[in-house]
Amino acid sequence: MPWFPDFANAAELARIQIRALGQADPVARYLAALNEGNVHDLEQVWPGEVVVFDPRAGEIRGHRQLRRFVRQNRAWLAERRARIDTVASTCAAGRAVVEMLAHLSGNDGEMAWPLAVVAECRDDRSVVFRTYCSQWPVVGRRHVRTPILGPGVVDLGDAVARFQTALARGDAEAAVATFSSNGYYCEPIGPVFTHRGHRELRAFFDTCFSAGGGLDLQHCTLTDDGTRCALEYNCTRWGRYTLPPQAGIVVHERGPDGRLVAVRVYDDIEPPVQYGP
Repeated sequence: MPWFPDFANAAELARIQIRALGQADPVARYLAALNEGNVHDLEQVWPGEVVVFDPRAGEIRGHRQLRRFVRQNRAWLAERRARIDTVASTCAAGRAVVEMLAHLSGNDGEMAWPLAVVAECRDDRSVVFRTYCSQWPVVGRRHVRTPILGPGVVDLGDAVARFQTALARGDAEAAVATFSSNGYYCEPIGPVFTHRGHRELRAFFDTCFSAGGGLDLQHCTLTDDGTRCALEYNCTRWGRYTLPPQAGIVVHERGPDGRLVAVRVYDDIEPPVQYGP
């Protein structure tokens, strides 16, 4: 029996532990890589393919592109002294959706920037990360976000289905009725633009639907844990206005009575009506 430590087995055990932790919480591992500027753990957890769809950098595919993206993103975050708070997490069907609020410091003070990251593990060696947000809080304008996913077969139910039906029909009363009395709708451009309670919600949806009707959303994927339901979509129409298909995600949060206590949207769609900045 050799007297020296078994470094090979110890390294393999460490690798297995890192993979288990990363696969249990893939978004946390991804965010750690972005904050630290190091992709080593990502490559250990997913030795196959790591694909990133980022609103600013586009599609990142392959380890070489991934390393460059992580380095550049870390420098960008450090320059703005970013700190990130987790809002909520939703896990189901091989996907994890983490909603965050990034606090960025600049010449005009601190700014809150809502983001959602989806991690989808298609096997135990590969992962896809999709980030959704508005770029308005960062650069002062919106950018057309082309589709990431194609339309899928999505089975909505309960208040989520009723809300999405009301949204498509442009029915403000029906949309408000899906919320609890203190429920809220948070726009993609930041928590300052949150509409809480039936009175504020009705005013918001009345304005939202004043462009000639509701919104057409192509439903792509659904991640539902029973409390929160995250729907990835492509928006193709707003009222009478046809839009180039644009990617986004909306998270519906149910209360104890089954009605919605929150709807949080992450996209960069330019509304044809003025109700925000």
